[in-house]
Amino acid sequence: MTRIWLFLFLAEIALTVAALISCLSAEEGQIRALSRGIWVIIILLFSPVGAIAWFVAGREQQPRPGTWRPGAGFPEAERPRQVAPDDDPEFLRRLAREQKKTADDDRELLSKWEMDLRRREEELRRREDPEA
Repeated sequence: MTRIWLFLFLAEIALTVAALISCLSAEEGQIRALSRGIWVIIILLFSPVGAIAWFVAGREQQPRPGTWRPGAGFPEAERPRQVAPDDDPEFLRRLAREQKKTADDDRELLSKWEMDLRRREEELRRREDPEA
């Protein structure tokens, strides 16, 4: 008799753990009826009924692969797609213009710094050598 009770207790623990893992690893869109936190509380407080309720009413049924469901959306070939930035010619042209402008601005700033440095060096030479 104790073996049966031990088996039922272990089965209840296994069912509760499986329901908790399933609930905690489910995506937000796969949880029905209640929020994840409430499902966890139900599973823990009302074991094994809460675990059974999770598997029956809490998680969304997974469709079998290869079966079509109404409202499943476009076929893969007809699905509207957004163009990736590196495939968009206008984005690439704009990026090239911005890089060219940045490079031109950097060259201009560098030439200003070089002119300022030359001017300062000339001033220092005049101060050090007043005869020149």
